[in-house]
Amino acid sequence: MHTTALIRPAWTPATIALMVVGFVVFWPLGLAMLAYILWGDRLDGFKRTMNGEGWFKNCSAKRSSHFGGGFNSTGNVAFDDWRSAELTRLEEERRKLDEARDEFDAYVRELRRAKDQDEFDRFMNNRKSRPASSEGSTEIRDPGV
Repeated sequence: MHTTALIRPAWTPATIALMVVGFVVFWPLGLAMLAYILWGDRLDGFKRTMNGEGWFKNCSAKRSSHFGGGFNSTGNVAFDDWRSAELTRLEEERRKLDEARDEFDAYVRELRRAKDQDEFDRFMNNRKSRPASSEGSTEIRDPGV
């Protein structure tokens, strides 16, 4: 027994009526129905590609190895050993890079602190060397100008 769906991606009276009602009620619904009529026949192939041999086939295995730290065995002991050694080496390199970044951040902080200290010292020297003026005057002079 062969059954056909009432709403299928074709120009049937039901799909045309749904498209018109969709445009009357809320135009994006009508536009979605029009897209389904025109390109809906391609959805089966797209679903088969995505679910079967497509993009999401090994999604859970990749996610667990990326976030969980472990990985699934390939069945080849030599390759698994090599991969484990490479991942350990890469983790050591990442640790070294993180340490270098932390050292550089500390160096930049120290440079900024020294620059701030120098600017503060210049300000204080400029303030001390300024002649005493009336108390109401709060003029700020730039030592570099």
